[in-house]
Amino acid sequence: MSHAQNPEIMQRLRRASGHLASVMAMVEDGRDCLLIAQQMQAVIKALESTKRTLIHHHIDEHLGAVAGPLPADAQALIAEIKEVSKYL
Repeated sequence: MSHAQNPEIMQRLRRASGHLASVMAMVEDGRDCLLIAQQMQAVIKALESTKRTLIHHHIDEHLGAVAGPLPADAQALIAEIKEVSKYL
């Protein structure tokens, strides 16, 4: 399945896009800097979370397609790779 066909990824991107549009409107309306910065941080966090979901999807799709059912030690290694990907 392509990343575009993953409903979770697309839903997260749409939500982040809408949130970013709201932040842009806040800037245009001259809203308070602190409020804008807080909302920008929320957009950044949403995008980081979406990036992590995308990477996990990529790992699952490509390793699953190549290897088929994986033994427990390989599954543990994949889980570790996913965990460390949060630092990307």
